[in-house]
Amino acid sequence: MVKEITVQDLKTLQDSKADYQLIDVREEYEFDEANLKGELIPMGDVMNNVDKIAKDKQVVIHCRSGRRSASVIQALESQHGFTNLYNLKGGILAYIEEIGL
Repeated sequence: MVKEITVQDLKTLQDSKADYQLIDVREEYEFDEANLKGELIPMGDVMNNVDKIAKDKQVVIHCRSGRRSASVIQALESQHGFTNLYNLKGGILAYIEEIGL
C-alpha cells in the first residue's frame, strides 16, 4: 500500500513553501491542459529519470486520478528503494474539485 497525501495537505505544503518535490506523471498534453506546477515526468519516462527524484525530502507524485501515480510509486519503492514518496489521493481531479487551480 502506497502512502497518500490529501489535496488539503498538499495545499498546506504549497502555502508554507515547504521543501518538497512535486512530480506529475501524466502525459505532456494533459500537463498542458492543467497542472499543479510540478515537474513533468510522464509515467513511461520515470524509470529513465530516477536521478531526478529526490531521496532526501518528501516527494508527492500525482496523475489525473491517483492510479498511475500509485503504480509509479510501487515500482520506484520496489526497484529503487524509495521511502519518501506520497501519492496525491484523487489526483489533479480531486485538487481541482476541492482547491481549484
